[in-house]
Amino acid sequence: MIDNYGRVIDYMRISVTELCNLRCRYCMPEDGIVKRAHDEMMTAEETIDAVKAAVSLGIKKIRITGGEPLVKRGIVRLCSAISAIEGVEELCITTNGTLLPKFGRELREAGVSRVNISLDTLDPDRYREITRVGELSEALAGIDAAFEAGFDNIKINNVLMGGFNDDEIEDFVKLTVDRPIEVRFIELMPIGGGMDFDRSGFISCQQVLSKVPELEPLEHSEGVAVLYRLPGAKGRVGLIRPISCEFCGDCNKIRLTSDGMLKPCLHSDAELCIKGLQLDEMTEVMKRAVLQKPEMRDALDADNPSHAGRNMNSIGG
Repeated sequence: MIDNYGRVIDYMRISVTELCNLRCRYCMPEDGIVKRAHDEMMTAEETIDAVKAAVSLGIKKIRITGGEPLVKRGIVRLCSAISAIEGVEELCITTNGTLLPKFGRELREAGVSRVNISLDTLDPDRYREITRVGELSEALAGIDAAFEAGFDNIKINNVLMGGFNDDEIEDFVKLTVDRPIEVRFIELMPIGGGMDFDRSGFISCQQVLSKVPELEPLEHSEGVAVLYRLPGAKGRVGLIRPISCEFCGDCNKIRLTSDGMLKPCLHSDAELCIKGLQLDEMTEVMKRAVLQKPEMRDALDADNPSHAGRNMNSIGG
């Protein structure tokens, strides 16, 4: 489907749960969240119908997110059902990786084609600090499990935070030398928990190029990431710059929250409900959501926070 500004919308991100086994500071409150009643959340059947509606409108790529999607009961069955829908060309999942040793092979067999793993530090103490409850060894085991399950081009999402992990940029880039990993550095966005960081926490992806000047640009980019590679490396580096270089003109996605709200734009509080609707009704609401996508988001920086209206664990990124 094409929106009012000529953009082809062919990608939907689906948050299947607000819950998570970690408590990352920029994503979720320290005490977690109150688990909502089951009847407030999308059922598996409703989620599958939502994908069918999206595909009928030209959506080709589906990404499953959370919270942490692997804590959702029945996640493998859900992925299997989605991947079997005619028209779904790519089914991806974003996870913190800690449960991939348990679910990696099953997800691959269920039709998941790509895995993104969120990892902001390679230091065990810092990992515990940023996640509040996590163990780095479990996340690293998840990366290994993804490779063992047969996933290739595994992506590691690293949120850059000034004064916290910007001194680890070189270490993360080195991960791309011997394995086909894409490390994606992402600028911290002022959404929800991201607003708890000091202004100095917002640093530009340009620091990656400054600290690793030997990175060579690749001729093509993928989605919103601008790609680079170290000479001779098996993997690559992606820079995602929502603050220093907005990319609204290339936006190709809509989002569905776990409580059934379609978000035309990540940074807007505008939402349209599809929970409880029949397939044809979902399709009509989805059309409206695409046509409500704004041409540009509002200014976004430390002084102008996002109007997303939710924490990241609820939106799914």
